[in-house]
Amino acid sequence: MMDRKFQKFQPKICYDIPISFLTDKDECDGNRRRAIEGKLVQTLIVPKKSARTWTMQRGDLCRISLIEGSQVGDLNLWNLDNTHEHFYSGKTRQLHSSHLKVYDKLWSCLPYLQPMATFVYDSLSDYGIDSDGGSLHDVIGTRCDDYTYKLITGKERFGSCHSYLREAIKEHNLKEADVHDVWNIFMCTGFTKDTNQYFCKPSPAQKGDSIEFIAEMNLLLALSACPQGDVSLQVGQFVPDSLCHPFLVEIYRP
Repeated sequence: MMDRKFQKFQPKICYDIPISFLTDKDECDGNRRRAIEGKLVQTLIVPKKSARTWTMQRGDLCRISLIEGSQVGDLNLWNLDNTHEHFYSGKTRQLHSSHLKVYDKLWSCLPYLQPMATFVYDSLSDYGIDSDGGSLHDVIGTRCDDYTYKLITGKERFGSCHSYLREAIKEHNLKEADVHDVWNIFMCTGFTKDTNQYFCKPSPAQKGDSIEFIAEMNLLLALSACPQGDVSLQVGQFVPDSLCHPFLVEIYRP
């Protein structure tokens, strides 16, 4: 059989994003400044290997900080006034990129498709894209879960971002099916150049690093402190507690 010849085409960005989808950077910076200069209305700790929930009003700023050491987190968002509307990682990825940057928005699911939050600050923004194609804060991976862990190891387990989030949202009368694909904050990921497989690297985040985002609607949020810690070990391997750390969450109101 003769080798088939394929015509070569230049890649094109799939979505020509309308101006109305883009962030006014000056306005965004002003909103951030007013929120930080406003009132600190809530502080909470997300302990290691667990998840916690909180709410935000439209215009509130959320700062998530590393207070002990490197740690990745899995974040879910819902419209506080209609929890059928939740974060849509796939559409966010299509409209922006595989890894979110300052001024990108977090979009909600269909049929709503509206901004839920705007990313306004990242202490790690200089990391960019490394030589392996790795970058931070992805909207690619789903979330670690005990079902996949059992497929890999053959063992039952309770101890994953999915299970932590599932338990945390019960206080808001939400169920396991309400847990959805996440924003992987502080996580360094990409795709291998030879096999296109999803890879992780140890997070470059350190104690003192933080991200901030502003709510574009009233929000319910849930954050898991991943049991993989800084993700320096593959899922399925034993992860010592020394690699896992808590988050500090602060909410500022203009």
